[in-house]
Amino acid sequence: MKLFVATHNAHKIREISQILPGFEIEADDPEGVEENAPDFSGNALIKVRAIAPRHPGSWCMADDSGLEVEALGGAPGVRSARYAGEPSDTARNNALLLANLEGVADRRANFTCAVALVDPFGREHLAIGRCFGIIALAPSGAAGFGYDPLFVPDGYGKSFAELSAEEKNSISHRGRALAEARKTIKEVG
Repeated sequence: MKLFVATHNAHKIREISQILPGFEIEADDPEGVEENAPDFSGNALIKVRAIAPRHPGSWCMADDSGLEVEALGGAPGVRSARYAGEPSDTARNNALLLANLEGVADRRANFTCAVALVDPFGREHLAIGRCFGIIALAPSGAAGFGYDPLFVPDGYGKSFAELSAEEKNSISHRGRALAEARKTIKEVG
């Protein structure tokens, strides 16, 4: 089954393809769309609504995700990719996060992913996934992307960037949201 995904992020396409084997994932860049919703669900809906008219009768999907740190009032949140400003820069984002948490004992955080789907009949569906953990004192690991070297999921002694893709995808926010999305696709047909 073909699934059009509103993104230009190659890392995200690779992860989605790993989590949803059996689907033919095709990227469709929602270029020029402004993600200005106050939450992940709203931003995912903005993106999927931008591409759905180009693929009538097909499944379309978009996700929006980010890191929410309790001690920072939920920041970086919907600004996760551009936490340190424009243009998006992972190294600067991670450095700013560590600087903002310097001396902070409570390092609890969670990744949240909202997946928005438009089914072949034009109906919208949402799925939410979360993964809880802590922010490490320093980055570790070379796999993954974004904040993965800093995020240590609950029950694990290593960061997302130290886990295999299979391990990460089985517990991650995106993995959980996509599992719910797969159920929706199966139910609708």
